[in-house]
Amino acid sequence: MEKGKITVFAGDGRGKTAAALGLALDAAADGRTAVIIQFLKGRGLAESIFCKRMEPDIKIFRFEKSEVDYDSRPPEQKQDDVSSIRNSLGFARKVLMTGECDILVLDEVLGVIDKGIISVEELHDLCKLRGDTQMVLTGRVLNGELCTFVDEISQISTVRFKKY
Repeated sequence: MEKGKITVFAGDGRGKTAAALGLALDAAADGRTAVIIQFLKGRGLAESIFCKRMEPDIKIFRFEKSEVDYDSRPPEQKQDDVSSIRNSLGFARKVLMTGECDILVLDEVLGVIDKGIISVEELHDLCKLRGDTQMVLTGRVLNGELCTFVDEISQISTVRFKKY
């Protein structure tokens, strides 16, 4: 385990969430625990019966109430979701401060920064609380300021995507 390491999966390609989930599965296979918090995704994974079966080794949370992704929501719902997103970051803070897990995945948190819901500084302050907890951050847009405090960045790009 890479204690306290911060890993980023960013880019416009497919597979960022899958890569983050793979690290969570690896942790669980080694007897460690993972907490995954999803942002901006609409339905997300939290409601899946399969995901519930992974508990208590892997716990998945989504605080937003909408079934559609953030960009498709009406403006008044986006405002409500901003409060939910901020609450979920408060939950992430609690998870880090209590040492509740070995790996914390903040799925699509880079999108939260890109949309101006939180700042890079707020995310940095959250990351400072990690102690030995490994963190994984995902999203499309990589803000250059992240490079000053993360350990590893994987840029994910799609070379070819063919819909069947």
